[in-house]
Amino acid sequence: MTRQNQTAGHATIAPNHRRALVIYCHPRQDSMTAAVRDTVLDRLRAIGAELRLRDLYAEGFDPVLGADAHADYGDVPGNRARVADHVADLLWCDTLILVYPTWWYGLPAMLKGWMDRVLLPGVAFTLPTVGGGAIRPGLTQIGRLGVFTTCGASWWLTQMIGAPGQRTLLRGLRSLCARRCRHVFAAHYQMDRSTTASRARHLARVATRMDRLMR
Repeated sequence: MTRQNQTAGHATIAPNHRRALVIYCHPRQDSMTAAVRDTVLDRLRAIGAELRLRDLYAEGFDPVLGADAHADYGDVPGNRARVADHVADLLWCDTLILVYPTWWYGLPAMLKGWMDRVLLPGVAFTLPTVGGGAIRPGLTQIGRLGVFTTCGASWWLTQMIGAPGQRTLLRGLRSLCARRCRHVFAAHYQMDRSTTASRARHLARVATRMDRLMR
């Protein structure tokens, strides 16, 4: 497990300091996605945020929702036992940031599996009763959501397909957070044709959007 509890020792923490959980999902540490992660962490440290980093590949997170876990899915609170440390991080934070590559227009299987296994009933939401009703949000302590990704496709092709990964996070996940959850999104499109200049511009954009998110 590679969870990192990091509190900036050199910065003065503001009275309204933030507790940020960063979910990083990429198999390579020399990737552009890793550079985006580092930019996000730098901006969090600059404001003295308390932060936790989850590197899903490095810690060998198992994304498979197996038969036993599926059978226990609705058993609150027993359903969280297999991923208790991840659930604790999620319930601890008031800022959630996801950094990942877009593959096949959506989330990598590792990140989707993290959502399947960690965003559980009794944690991320409350299921309707037998008599009806609606799903009720459970992550109402999260008032800030950041989504940073890279895409091999162009912006127009991603939009034509429907940007399913972006929609899952900024519509689906955000609906489980605070009612007025602040959010930012940044993507570097056409990564296979990226240049040193385009990557530098994107990292600057990530830094700017992080500063906007954490105001």
